[in-house]
Amino acid sequence: MQSPAVSREQEHTRQQRGAAAPQQSQTQQHVQQAVWQQHRAGNWQSDHRTWQQRGGYHGYRVPDDRFRSYFGPDHGFRIQGLPFLVVGGYPRFQYEGYWLSVVDPWPANWGNDWYDNDQVYVSYVDNGYYLYNRSYPGVGIAVSFSM
Repeated sequence: MQSPAVSREQEHTRQQRGAAAPQQSQTQQHVQQAVWQQHRAGNWQSDHRTWQQRGGYHGYRVPDDRFRSYFGPDHGFRIQGLPFLVVGGYPRFQYEGYWLSVVDPWPANWGNDWYDNDQVYVSYVDNGYYLYNRSYPGVGIAVSFSM
């Protein structure tokens, strides 16, 4: 039997490489698609707000050494297949033991299924966490961490 650390490392590697995730039921897929689609920006310029515009980031702060090990531009992953919840009508997914809540709408120019197919990463920028899509560089959407 493999130790949990080994299996977690293998899972992290699988996610980084974009390997196929475990299959979800059609109902789960439809719920996720509906929630993501509800949070597409109608007008990115007016719908998007930075953490500074929101009054600052007040969520959980990931310790720097842990953040450098699992997050940032060198640690891409796909959201598809990760544990997923809807909290207060907003999408939330789990990655590396943390729940990430998407608090910003996603830009309308991102593909309809970016959350299933595109590789993303999380960076800490201007005192807040943002999710970036490698297929659409330079645009981050605000996310909040929790345990």
